[in-house]
Amino acid sequence: MISEARIFEKVDKPRVGRENQLYSSVTGARIVAGCVCLSKDKRQVLMVSSSAHKKKWILPKGGVETDEIDDFSLTAQRETWEEAGCLGKIVGSLGIVEDMRPPKEWNLKFKDERKRNDDIILHPPRSEFHFYELEIESMPDIYPESEKRKRKFFPYKDAVEQLEIAKRPELLEALNRSSIMKG
Repeated sequence: MISEARIFEKVDKPRVGRENQLYSSVTGARIVAGCVCLSKDKRQVLMVSSSAHKKKWILPKGGVETDEIDDFSLTAQRETWEEAGCLGKIVGSLGIVEDMRPPKEWNLKFKDERKRNDDIILHPPRSEFHFYELEIESMPDIYPESEKRKRKFFPYKDAVEQLEIAKRPELLEALNRSSIMKG
């Protein structure tokens, strides 16, 4: 449980570009942080439309930048504000989830063989996600990506379905680690 409140700078415009983002020196994975945003009763999760695939629903997340290296929860809150217009309190870390989809060009030079459950994976993780559970406190109508993304609440079962449609098992893993009511 994270006890002390963390403050991030609420901005009007989202950060863009990847020139200031962090990558793992070991695997080449992009370091990403995000939130599983739950309603106070923990019955619903807030999801956002994907910027790349407008009909797919995902969790808010984005790249950690060099000025956020000391506290990835600040990135998670910033990205949640930019993409979902959601403000709240981080109530805990959900740990690290690796994105094991096939890599993009930028981390092909870090090829290695890694064993997982007796299977050989011939590539490093594409991204290293640091997820946090956030209890929603407010959702202003205007936020940095309000013209670009939609946001919507889903109960657990429907959120699972949406993440499966989006083919995002790493985001589903973060949801499953949260305290959302699953029944």
